[in-house]
Amino acid sequence: MLDGAGAGIPDAIVEAWQPAPDGSRTGAPGSLRRDPVTGAVIGRDTVAFTGFGRVATDADGHFTLRTLPPGGVPYLSLVVFARGLLHHLHTRAYLHDAAGLDEDALLERLPAPRRATLVTAPDGPRTHRFDIRLQGGEHEETVFLDFG
Repeated sequence: MLDGAGAGIPDAIVEAWQPAPDGSRTGAPGSLRRDPVTGAVIGRDTVAFTGFGRVATDADGHFTLRTLPPGGVPYLSLVVFARGLLHHLHTRAYLHDAAGLDEDALLERLPAPRRATLVTAPDGPRTHRFDIRLQGGEHEETVFLDFG
């Protein structure tokens, strides 16, 4: 997560929403494990697919989402929360190796430099890098979606 000068934003939150690999959008109702005696949350089970995740950025603005490939769409829907934003921001992270990128209606409408801000870059086996830039020049700032 980067600001307009390219510096990392250390206190942002990224939410991800996506369908399961089979394209279903129901997901498990939750993956929190609770202590059977006290009922206290003891962590996620890391197995149940919920279709939703939330992570914070670290001191350098980095964040990591671990998930399954989405089915039926070539992207993850992302919502960004950060200090200084009056409203959260919506964007998409299109997986660079996903089928259907050439047929996506949103990507087709964007000029190539703007489109590039929505497509992940390879960063190792089964790993995608996606930089979210909150401000910047026309070809640097991530494309954000308006659901007004």
